[in-house]
Amino acid sequence: MMRRLLSFATVVTLGVLSSIAAIAGDVPDRAEDVTPLPVGASAPAFTALTATGEEFVFSNGERTLVIFYRGGWCPYCNRHLQALQDVVPKLTASGVDVLFLSADRPEKLAESLTENKLDYTLLSDASMSASRKFGVAFRVDDEKYKKYKGYGIDLEASSGFDHHQLPVPAVYLIGEDGEVEFMHSNADYRERLSGDAILTAAGLGG
Repeated sequence: MMRRLLSFATVVTLGVLSSIAAIAGDVPDRAEDVTPLPVGASAPAFTALTATGEEFVFSNGERTLVIFYRGGWCPYCNRHLQALQDVVPKLTASGVDVLFLSADRPEKLAESLTENKLDYTLLSDASMSASRKFGVAFRVDDEKYKKYKGYGIDLEASSGFDHHQLPVPAVYLIGEDGEVEFMHSNADYRERLSGDAILTAAGLGG
């Protein structure tokens, strides 16, 4: 897989990031209306940021598991990441790369790694570019956005953008040829794919 880490030389402030609303594109207003990339489709190349702010470029070439989650502020996401602690090493030992993408900006990823003591490749898709390419992005409506803020969850502060977008939690298994071998998504963010199901999808179950 052609991947490279590029130095993030240009310092971009949150104020600049939040002003780039044009990148938002057209996404559904409800999680239930997303159209995830299906099995058999070609997985798109994408660029995300590491916890240290370096660019991570993904393109096909190695078998890869890509997991989209909402962010480190989401207790269901954190529980899912914790539940996969025994699964990820088995996948990597069998030659499957494992990438976790969320709407968190890089600094928030670093917090997640420290707080949860995880040895994962967490990537920032704060612009939601990768989520839109995979068809799992949706826009949080104004009422729900305000409700989240009432709970102490500031989506703009977490992502650095004002697009108010999140990914529907999803799991993609991508083959060496770039074809989607397996896909699972659920608009109900409380429901997550089990570790055993992931291992079975990768041919490591039983």
